[in-house]
Amino acid sequence: MSILGYHFANPNFLILLGIIPFLIIWYIYRNKKSLVPFSYSTTEGFHKSGSSVRTKLIHLPFVLRLLAIVLIIIALARPQSSSSEMQVETEGIDIVVTLDISGSMLAEDFKPNRLEAAKKITEKFIEGRKNDRIGLVVFSAKSFTQCPITIDHSVLKNLLKQIKSGIIEDGTAIGMGLATAVDRLKDSKAKSKVIILVTDGINNTGIISPLTAAELARTFNIRVYTIGVGTLGKAPYPVQTPFGKQYINVDVEIDEPLMKEIAKLTGGNYFRATDNTALEKIYKEIDKLETTRIQQTVFTQFTDEYFPFLLAGSILFLTEIFARLLIFRKLP
Repeated sequence: MSILGYHFANPNFLILLGIIPFLIIWYIYRNKKSLVPFSYSTTEGFHKSGSSVRTKLIHLPFVLRLLAIVLIIIALARPQSSSSEMQVETEGIDIVVTLDISGSMLAEDFKPNRLEAAKKITEKFIEGRKNDRIGLVVFSAKSFTQCPITIDHSVLKNLLKQIKSGIIEDGTAIGMGLATAVDRLKDSKAKSKVIILVTDGINNTGIISPLTAAELARTFNIRVYTIGVGTLGKAPYPVQTPFGKQYINVDVEIDEPLMKEIAKLTGGNYFRATDNTALEKIYKEIDKLETTRIQQTVFTQFTDEYFPFLLAGSILFLTEIFARLLIFRKLP
């Protein structure tokens, strides 16, 4: 149970705070009952005399006692603090985003196009995973590591922004991209290793088949989330002509059975994104899935904080006793 930033090891003791209103009611009732009416011919002398400081503070001992009781009850409930610095974790999550940068990723069924949309949404995903090491692999006909797994997300995001289609030979070597990502993670000591594979096509080149790469991922306990990007049917694709940029409608072909098989083999999931919003939701879903997994491996060490409450309560009790004995002893 947590209240005001504290976790309470014995929260049942907090039920005792319910006696406070009854103590207040009892105190008011007792004081009214103890008042004895007197008759005076005139009150002029009383107005001139005024009230002493002791008279004005007559209720102070009771207030001190109430505060002392509240603090001691809180101490009995054993308030405990925890902080991110105090959390004891096993190794976290290592993630490699594997991004298709083939020419078809320039299709504009996403805005401004598939590649730029994927980059922007991947950047948001990175910003939300502050405690994870993340790397970046890109592929078309070949694959290479754009950024090794790192906790320095500012460097990672800068390298992500530099990605563009055409920097390597065109094609879609899904197996090569996946194998390169596996190579980046195979020696990782993290308890959870994840690849997010984003592609819009069909494997049509490369010396390693996608399923072989998926088997390698499974061997190294790496989960693969596959994402197929592309609208349903046809998509507008820009081409340069002597008259400037023109658009042609091209068929959207994603090997969904293959993507599903890769995910199934490795314990991941397959997602289909048909626009920017859908892709962003998919990244959020992956974020939730992996957050759930890492929380299962995290436990928190709590530090007892009851002593300050106990000390303060004891001091208030002693102050109340001394006040009654030394300051208010002559008052009725």
